[in-house]
Amino acid sequence: MSPMKRILIQLDTDALASTFDRVVAVDAGVDELFTYGGVTPENVESLVHGAMFTRSPSNLKNTAIFIGGSNVADGESLLAKVRKTLFDPLRVSVMMDSNGSNTTAAATVIAAARHVELAKTTALVLGGTGPVGCRVAQILLSQGASVRLASRTVDKAQTTCTALAKDVDTSKLTACESTTPAGLAAACEGAEVIVGAGAARVQFITAEQLFALPSLKVALDLNAVAPEGLGGISMTDKAVTKDGKICYGALGVGGTKMKIHTAAIQQLFEKNNLVLDTAAIYEIGRGLSS
Repeated sequence: MSPMKRILIQLDTDALASTFDRVVAVDAGVDELFTYGGVTPENVESLVHGAMFTRSPSNLKNTAIFIGGSNVADGESLLAKVRKTLFDPLRVSVMMDSNGSNTTAAATVIAAARHVELAKTTALVLGGTGPVGCRVAQILLSQGASVRLASRTVDKAQTTCTALAKDVDTSKLTACESTTPAGLAAACEGAEVIVGAGAARVQFITAEQLFALPSLKVALDLNAVAPEGLGGISMTDKAVTKDGKICYGALGVGGTKMKIHTAAIQQLFEKNNLVLDTAAIYEIGRGLSS
């Protein structure tokens, strides 16, 4: 009897499902890939039931669900509905990585951890209210770092900080603004790690300002579209030292992100009850880098 095929069911919140996620799934060794676009919490139940009721409980580890799409909030809502629909013993494992948010955040923190001891580090996340920035902050906090989460206004940053309290201890988290010169200077003061995680074409800090920071050790810019989010950092930089600062650009972090993405898909088929969210995906990445 031939071995049971590993089936990955790709649920994408966009009308056209991501080709990027499909390619990674194939490269991860999935035998069959079922892809659905335009998936919402309202229409997902039958798709999940199809995954649950077609194989015996002992064989359900060979079926898994991947949630993707460009809108991370929609992906989170879809994950919540999928988790609500699953029940014992007919569970399948699920991974959520809408817009690459979880795998990118995990790769970013892993890169920083190569150069500093996170538990003794003060980190600033610029663009911290975005889907990647808030996850970078979450992971940093989980590793004991002191984190400043910056946005255009303190109120917006505080809203994200409050939301993070559902997932991680936020006693070492501070909301701040980085729009005004005084606000940016205060946010940067004493920071040893700075992450630029904002939207494309938004520059938070100039190269002159960045490299003049005496406390800065590691700078990571996740923006791949000019101008850089952190001035002076090329998207291809990977542990490049500039003016005594270790620099990473989007592609410099991207290689690790791809390895994490691939490993996470492979791990989905080890058990039938995994939920690979931000924290779980970071642990997979740590295992790869150890």
